[in-house]
Amino acid sequence: MMSEMKEKPLHELLSRSMVDIYVGTENTHWILHEKLLCHYSSFFRDIFYDSSRRESSSKSFGLPDEEDAPFRAFVGWLYSSSLPMPREEKDLGVLFDLYLMGEKWRIDALVRDVLHIVREWYRLSDTYPGLRRVQYIYANTEEDSAMRQMLVHSVARLLVLKDGIPAHWDKALRKNGQLAVDIIKAIQDWRLEEDMVPDAREEPGEEEEGEGEEGEEDAFPEIEPEEEAEKEEVQIKREAGEEFEAEKKKDEKLTNGLMKEIPNGVNGEAH
Repeated sequence: MMSEMKEKPLHELLSRSMVDIYVGTENTHWILHEKLLCHYSSFFRDIFYDSSRRESSSKSFGLPDEEDAPFRAFVGWLYSSSLPMPREEKDLGVLFDLYLMGEKWRIDALVRDVLHIVREWYRLSDTYPGLRRVQYIYANTEEDSAMRQMLVHSVARLLVLKDGIPAHWDKALRKNGQLAVDIIKAIQDWRLEEDMVPDAREEPGEEEEGEGEEGEEDAFPEIEPEEEAEKEEVQIKREAGEEFEAEKKKDEKLTNGLMKEIPNGVNGEAH
């Protein structure tokens, strides 16, 4: 289990006490500040200090299984707390080895910084992790490794968005059941809405039939504004005609009544 150390200024960690580290099969010799190395790594604290945190008599340690290039990158990070951005994909190899060193030597800050750089490189280059990178990390990390999780989530996105599965990925997934399971888990972590996921239980034609029913409603199209205006005009004329006829009949009735009241011999002829 890695433990996060409180940050300290570099000058406070550059003590007089030095340690000798021998790297690789060639025993490349590195002389590092003991306090600085042990501040970041509980792994090296256990080596150079005893259980009571007193300095051990041993001031040298060998790392025969490590390679020079990633250890050189580690020393650069140790004294600068920074990492260079890779220029091309092949530069990621050193970073992946550096990440594994961070997990092995229990250096939280290094793990975090390498993970950030690798993630940024894939994002800025708009690419995804290759199969050999994923296999390398799977072979050298545990299930809860942050790098493993980042890579598998990236691959899950690649396979979902891509048309078909590339032959080399198909072969790898058939051989590595754990990788296939992890990709499924990664997709589940997305928590997609139900309507975003196709439902194979539905008949292929059901959607089209639903669209057809909607089409039937459209068999009675809405009346355009011009047609509506014409209809209103006809209706107004019809109502006006009916009113005119009613008034005419009323006038005739009134005239007939008046004619009955006019005395005999009186007519309307002009003299």
